[in-house]
Amino acid sequence: MTFDDLNLHTPLKNALQDLGYSQPTSIQGKVFSVMMSGKDVLGIAQTGTGKTFAYLLPCLRMWKYSKSKYPQILIVVPTRELVIQIVGEVEKLTKYMNVKVAGAYGGTNIKSQMLVVSEGLDVVVATPGRLLDLALQGTLQLKAVQRFVIDEVDEMLNLGFRTQLSNIMELLPPRRQNLMFSATLTDEVERLIEHYFNDPVKIEAAPVGTPLENIVQSVYKVPNFNTKINLLEWLLTHHKEMTKVLIFAATKKLADDLYERIEPKFPSKVGVIHSNKDQNNRNNTVKAFKSDEIHFLIATDIIARGIDISEVTHVINFDTPEVQENYMHRIGRTGRADKKGISITFVTKKEDELQAAIEELMNYKIPEILLPAEVVVSKVLTEDEIPKVQMKNILVKLPKKEDSGGALHEKSAKNQKVNNKIRRKEQMKIKYGKPKTRGMKKKG
Repeated sequence: MTFDDLNLHTPLKNALQDLGYSQPTSIQGKVFSVMMSGKDVLGIAQTGTGKTFAYLLPCLRMWKYSKSKYPQILIVVPTRELVIQIVGEVEKLTKYMNVKVAGAYGGTNIKSQMLVVSEGLDVVVATPGRLLDLALQGTLQLKAVQRFVIDEVDEMLNLGFRTQLSNIMELLPPRRQNLMFSATLTDEVERLIEHYFNDPVKIEAAPVGTPLENIVQSVYKVPNFNTKINLLEWLLTHHKEMTKVLIFAATKKLADDLYERIEPKFPSKVGVIHSNKDQNNRNNTVKAFKSDEIHFLIATDIIARGIDISEVTHVINFDTPEVQENYMHRIGRTGRADKKGISITFVTKKEDELQAAIEELMNYKIPEILLPAEVVVSKVLTEDEIPKVQMKNILVKLPKKEDSGGALHEKSAKNQKVNNKIRRKEQMKIKYGKPKTRGMKKKG
């Protein structure tokens, strides 16, 4: 099948030709005709399968010019990076069309976004929170929305956006086409579908857990953190084909620590990106990575679904992800658009169970590569890796008060005081040798 076999009009065909695309991916070919029929769609597809174009092409094919300022197409995604990416894809596809598109997301000045929205748009791409802000303030009118797309819905639910999604759908017109794309079909996703969708057609293409054929996977068994650092430095130094490498870290702190350790060895070639970085920093870092100003980009899982960068040669999992599906999203950053990619994962003994869970999900055993002899195996452990010595807490049973004995030694004579009160009569007898009464007169 080619794009000529789809019912695309000339502006879209010309845009695809400019982009160098001639054949639709599996999900693109399957979704197009169903969406064109007007039915609701549930697309199950993992990252790297071309699902963004899968819903954009039919949405833009059905778009019709209108004098209305209100958007016809609404796309909701979980991250700012994904907003920026999809806006860019819409702009590429509408090169020969008079379509106005803009993105809205938090972390930036809402007033500038309100101004853009108020001038009129055909397509809006937004994160749930900022979309609700604009809608509830009356700046963004949703009454003209004909096609509503929720992309990466499983990730949005994981991030706690269920309430926001429900509130958004309550604001939309009842007569609309719903399109949902997810890597996994969870119970929560199904509940959302039952409540708001109209008997959607389920379309599955390369569901999560299917190893991508164009990605070569491997693992290194590594004893500790510092040896991981040594291995990473060795790989980046000795493999000249590693020209555009995405390095995933489990946490923001680990990402920053990695950057501080690696950057001095590769000055001006390393970048780091995570949710604590401000939006301008994140945008500039991704731009530098795309333009080959930097060759190695350290990122966290929250960015895994929001980075669409062509020609990523390698993905390195510095740590093994705790969520199996995140492994698929990570490695899906390479081997895109039918190009070959390489994925490498560092696994410590503590991470063996995580590797086993990933392999069970994929039904695939990841080949192991022996640690190169040149890599120094460090014996220095981090604070988290140092075994904790468990001290036994022996409780001594104290005797009851009534069982207690006397003092360990007799008191000295001067300390053996008895607090006896002496009456005045007795004091007088001691003083005068006889009792003496006050005020008594002698008898004459």
